[in-house]
Amino acid sequence: MKMLQRPQDMHEARNSLQLVDIDSLVPEDHLLRKIERVIDFSRIYDMVEHLYSKDKGRPAVDPIVLVKIVLIQHLFGIPSLRRTVEEITVNVAYRWFLGFDLTTRVPHFSTVSYAFATRYPSDVCEKVFAWILEVAIENGCIDETIVFIDSTHVKAYAN
Repeated sequence: MKMLQRPQDMHEARNSLQLVDIDSLVPEDHLLRKIERVIDFSRIYDMVEHLYSKDKGRPAVDPIVLVKIVLIQHLFGIPSLRRTVEEITVNVAYRWFLGFDLTTRVPHFSTVSYAFATRYPSDVCEKVFAWILEVAIENGCIDETIVFIDSTHVKAYAN
C-alpha cells in the first residue's frame, strides 16, 4: 500500500452534482446564526415601506437583504461593498444569512450603495441600525464594556 495516494480525478469531485442542505453547511455556533435567532428582521419592512411605491417601477431588492449585506460588511470588516458582494458570492454562511441558495444571484454592489445613498434617508438608516444594535445588546450578542476606535487611513478600493 502506498503512503501517498493521488486522487483519480480531482476535477471529477468539483463537477459532481450533489444534493446538499445549505443549512447543514453553516455551523450551529456561527455568529450569523446567533444573530438570526435573536433579531426579527421582518421589522425592517415597517421602517422602509413608506419609501417604496406600491404600483410603479421594477420589483425591488428585498430591503432585509440590503440591510443584511451592509451588516455582513461591518461585522466581518470587509473594506468595500464591492468586496462584500464578492465574498457573499462564495461564502455559504453569508448566503444562508441572506436566505439565498448556492445559485441565487447576489445584488450588484451599486444597487446596495444606491439604496443607502439615495433611497433610504440617513434618519431611516440610523433608525434601522440603532434598532439592530439595541436588540443585539439586549440579547447579549454585543459586549459594550470596551470600545476600540481606530483612525487608520485606508485607501478606498474604488479603482
